[in-house]
Amino acid sequence: MERNVTVIKDADGNKIVMINDIRFKGKRAINWDDVKAYLKEYVGEFYTIAETEDVVFIGNDLPDEYTGSRYTYKLKGTAAKAKANAAQGIPELLEIAVGKHFRENNDKRHVRDAKFGWYRYDSRFALPVYGEDGEVERYNVFHASMLIRHAADGKMYLYDILDIKKETSNSLGS
Repeated sequence: MERNVTVIKDADGNKIVMINDIRFKGKRAINWDDVKAYLKEYVGEFYTIAETEDVVFIGNDLPDEYTGSRYTYKLKGTAAKAKANAAQGIPELLEIAVGKHFRENNDKRHVRDAKFGWYRYDSRFALPVYGEDGEVERYNVFHASMLIRHAADGKMYLYDILDIKKETSNSLGS
């Protein structure tokens, strides 16, 4: 899997995952089947969140949930493009995640797959914005919540990336 991703620090010392290629493009809509196929390459991998040393696995359910969740279905425009392209930086997004927050499992349909509840972490990533000449003008910075399920096997699994918001006051020069 070829990726062009780096981690940098902003002026405040906070880490940002720089995703340097726009792999998933679309004037009107994202081809979520292509994103799903890409995500399947991560299944079976695991990554460690630096702040907490939690190990997060990538399970078989991630590609379907990431591309087919109610949240994803509602996304349009920049947010949809951001989520699709964030898939390229999943290892780094997990590694720099901060702000671990626990939530009880309140939905009966998740009793089996999230027996021990849910965790959310905050992460940030940046995507390039190209000018008419094809050169990178700047990078838009986004905040995202990493949703992790704590399964019956005791392991933590990335379930989805939610609440993707463009940081309006924060764009990086090229």
